[in-house]
Amino acid sequence: MVVVLGWKLVFVERVSVMTRQLSCVVACVLVGMWGASCAIAAGGAATRGAGVQAATNSIGMKLRLIPAGEFTMGSPATESDRGDDETQHGVSITKPFYLGVTEVTQEQYQKVMGTNPSYFKGPQNPVEKVSWADAVEFCGKLSAMPAEKTAGHVYRLPTEAEWEYACRSGTTTAYGFGDDASRLGYYGWFNGNSDSKTHPVGEKKPNAWGLYDMHGNVWEWCQDWGGDYPSGSATDPTGATSDLYRVRRGGGWYGNAGYCRSAGRGRGDSPEGRYDRLGFRVLRSSIK
Repeated sequence: MVVVLGWKLVFVERVSVMTRQLSCVVACVLVGMWGASCAIAAGGAATRGAGVQAATNSIGMKLRLIPAGEFTMGSPATESDRGDDETQHGVSITKPFYLGVTEVTQEQYQKVMGTNPSYFKGPQNPVEKVSWADAVEFCGKLSAMPAEKTAGHVYRLPTEAEWEYACRSGTTTAYGFGDDASRLGYYGWFNGNSDSKTHPVGEKKPNAWGLYDMHGNVWEWCQDWGGDYPSGSATDPTGATSDLYRVRRGGGWYGNAGYCRSAGRGRGDSPEGRYDRLGFRVLRSSIK
């Protein structure tokens, strides 16, 4: 009788533990669904599935899937530190793409190009002192690598619209984390915390889509010429047809917080120039 009672007590205890575990699982699922619903509600359908799929290519570069969607590019007139060239307009991104989780590192650049031109040396620091043409050449050589070519992967610089879309990660605020510039130090390196140098990529917090250093560390070359925005909405815009400069985005270690805003544009550097404040990240599409 004592044994049976003991068995019943053990049985009841196990059922109780299993019930608590099941309750925790159900609660986590519900919280996850609630969080996803909130993210979708806050950023629109464009955020659905963003950053969920990750990939690592043949040189160890990590990329995140960025879904197709729509967003408002540019900044409102009330945004602090905005430039006159940030006129708001609707943009549709019609195809998903993969984007580098971080800026291209010196180690990755060395693997593809056989050289490291950077001033601030460090294998995991972003490569800098690369011209726009150097960045384009890197993309071409990476695309031509046997494993990438076999997989049908094509690398290029992101357009300015693709870059801002990914940086915003479903947000409409000045930064991917909100409007409070005092929080920038948690997400990026700028003149308020950089000690006047670059830092290894991925040390700060990522944005909502899992991308690091979209604010600060080094400016990033984009594909576009540095012309004015269109007067109306645009679909997969590729920028002006010509200009003296190519666009750079994201701000860097030497500049203030305002340069690091999601809508902030840099249009003053020659595409032939090589600067210790300027690097890039890559976009990957597929021909298969």
